[in-house]
Amino acid sequence: MSITVVIADDHAAIRSGLALLLGQIDDIAVIGQARDGDEAIEIVHRLHPDILLMDIRMPGTDGIAATAAITRADAAAVLVLTSFDIDDNVFDALRAGASGFLLKTAETEDIIDAIRAVARGDAVLAPAVTRRVIARATAAATSDSATPDRPGVDLSVLTDRELGVLECLGHGLSNAEIARELFISQTTVKTHVSHILTKLDLQSRVQAAILARGSR
Repeated sequence: MSITVVIADDHAAIRSGLALLLGQIDDIAVIGQARDGDEAIEIVHRLHPDILLMDIRMPGTDGIAATAAITRADAAAVLVLTSFDIDDNVFDALRAGASGFLLKTAETEDIIDAIRAVARGDAVLAPAVTRRVIARATAAATSDSATPDRPGVDLSVLTDRELGVLECLGHGLSNAEIARELFISQTTVKTHVSHILTKLDLQSRVQAAILARGSR
């Protein structure tokens, strides 16, 4: 089955270009396009895509607010694709529940791989972004109080197996890699990740990974 994708960007040329490129990939189907956050929310709820490719800076409801609305409703996984890797954009997107963050300068193959990874339930971050996320998580770990990037959470609610999965997330492992590391099936990994997100009130595995890095 194809991975269904909706593209949200206020530039028609970018939407069309992405749709043309992705339309040539056998396992990806672009089923809708949106010009702003409000239209993205409406299309996602109507078409139920697997992935929403989301720009950040759009008129009206921006990509951050739209991402938060979509992830709260568990309507689709959001992969941010933007020209701006400003720290506030990165962390706002991740706090909103985005499953990945890439720059529009990324190679087409990297965007395709990211779509496939997010569809599998994995997380994707641009290399430069990853370094800054880890740095922020490490800094948060030295703070005595909760922060927006590392909210106060009680890890004791997790089982030993879930703690093991959380540690693997902190190392950036994919579901397949976690399954090999812990000698369990990928389906079981997905179940544990879902339980972790629910118990810790997190929106995405990226948030879980940041928490894991910060709690070491």
